[in-house]
Amino acid sequence: MNIHIIGGGNLGVAIAIGLSKYSKNTNITVTRRNTESIQYLRQSGITVASDNTFQIQQADVIILAVKPHQTATVLNEIAPLTLGKMIVSAISGITIETLRQFTDNASPIFRIMPNIAIQFGASATCIAFIDKDKEQAQKVITLFADVGTVPVIEEKLMDAATVLGACGTAYALRYIRASMQAGIEIGFDSQTALAIAAQTAKGASQMLLEEKIHPEQLIDRVTTPQGCTIVGLNEMEHQGFSSSLIKGIKTSLQKITG
Repeated sequence: MNIHIIGGGNLGVAIAIGLSKYSKNTNITVTRRNTESIQYLRQSGITVASDNTFQIQQADVIILAVKPHQTATVLNEIAPLTLGKMIVSAISGITIETLRQFTDNASPIFRIMPNIAIQFGASATCIAFIDKDKEQAQKVITLFADVGTVPVIEEKLMDAATVLGACGTAYALRYIRASMQAGIEIGFDSQTALAIAAQTAKGASQMLLEEKIHPEQLIDRVTTPQGCTIVGLNEMEHQGFSSSLIKGIKTSLQKITG
C-alpha cells in the first residue's frame, strides 16, 4: 500500500514512523514545505518531499495531518489528483461533509484521531465515516490496527475523541510525572522513580486492555482492608483527584467546541 502523508509535524511524523515499523508492505511518503527537520525519516525508508503532490497519483491512501487553517489550501492543491483515492483526515474540527465538498464527493473520506503513541504501535485511533464508505473503511481500520486500537465512533464524537485520546496522552504523562516526583520524595533517585512509575502505568493499562473489565475490579485486587493502598486512594479522592481530572477533560472539550 502506498501511503502519502501531507504534514510533517509531530503527528504526521509519528504516523509515518509507526506505520513504517508496524505495518507490512507499505511505502510511505511525508510532505512538508521545509523538509530539513524530517530528513532523518529517510533512514527508515520513508520518502520525504516538499511538494504535496509529489508521487501522489501513486498513492492508495492520502493522510492529511495539517493544521485546520491549512485545509483549504492543501485540498485545493491536491484535489485534482485524488479522484477515487481514500482520504484519511487527522485534521481537528473539519467535518467529512466539508472535506467532501473540497473533493467534489469523488473520494471516500475518513476522519481519524490518533495520538503520538502511534509511533510505538500503541495509539487509540478513533475513526468515523459515512455509511456509503463502510466497505472501504475496513481497509483503513486494518491499516491503523497495526499501530494500536481503532474504535469506530460517530463523527459527532470526534472532538471528544481528540480530548480523551490525544490530549489524554498529556494527562497520563502528568500522572506519571507526579508519581515520579512522589517516588523521589519517598527515597528513590529520579531515574528509578520514573522507571517504576512508567512501567506501573503501562502494566495497569495492559491489564485493562486484556481483561476488559472495569478498573475498580482491578483496584479491588490490590486494595486490602486497612492496607496502605486504600488510605492512599482515599486521600487522593479527598484532594479531588478524580474530579480534577474530569474537570480538566471537560474544560479541554469546551476549548475545542467554543
